[in-house]
Amino acid sequence: MSQQSGRDPAAPRGRGRYLIAALPLLLFAGLAAIFMTQLQSGRDVSEIPSALLGTKAPALQLAGLDGSERPALTSAMISGKLTLVNVFASWCVPCRQEHPMLLELSKDPRVNVVGINYKDRNDNALRFLGELGNPYAAIGVDPNGKAAIDWGVYGIPESYLVGSDGTILYKKVGPFDPESFETQLMPAIEKALQRS
Repeated sequence: MSQQSGRDPAAPRGRGRYLIAALPLLLFAGLAAIFMTQLQSGRDVSEIPSALLGTKAPALQLAGLDGSERPALTSAMISGKLTLVNVFASWCVPCRQEHPMLLELSKDPRVNVVGINYKDRNDNALRFLGELGNPYAAIGVDPNGKAAIDWGVYGIPESYLVGSDGTILYKKVGPFDPESFETQLMPAIEKALQRS
C-alpha cells in the first residue's frame, strides 16, 4: 500500500469553504466603498438626472382647479414664456416648506409660475392655497398622476423650468429651500433670460 505524500486531501476543500463564506463580506465591503465614494464626491445626492432636460416639455391639457379663479393649465399657458412648472399637493408637507419661495417668485414679472395639483382633492387644494397664498398663474389638476408620469415626476414637490421655446432647462426634485432657490433656481432663470 502506498502512502500519500503527507498532504491532507481535505485541506483544499477547507480553504474553498472559507473563500465562499467570505464572498458576501467582500461583496458588501466593495458596495460600501462605492457608496462612500459617491457620498463624499460632493455631488448633491438628491439631484436625480432627467431624460427630459434639454427636450421639449410634454403637452399640457389639464382641467382647472374648480374654485381657484385661475385658468386651467394648458400648453398655451406656458407658450412663449419662461415658466416654472411646480408639482404640488395639499397633503405634501415639503410643498408647504417651499411655498413662500414660490410666492416670492410669482411676483417676478419675468417668470410665469404654474402648478400641477397632483392626486389631491379639490377642497383640500383650495384650502391649502387659501391658507398659504396662490402663486400660480394657472393650475392644472392631475387626479390620477398621468401628467406627472409624462413629465417624469419622481415625487413631489418637483419643479421644472421651461424656456420660452418650450425646452426644459432645469429640474428640481424635492422642495426648494433658501439655498437651492438662490444658488440653483435663480441662476438657471438668469441664464435662461440671457439666452432669450
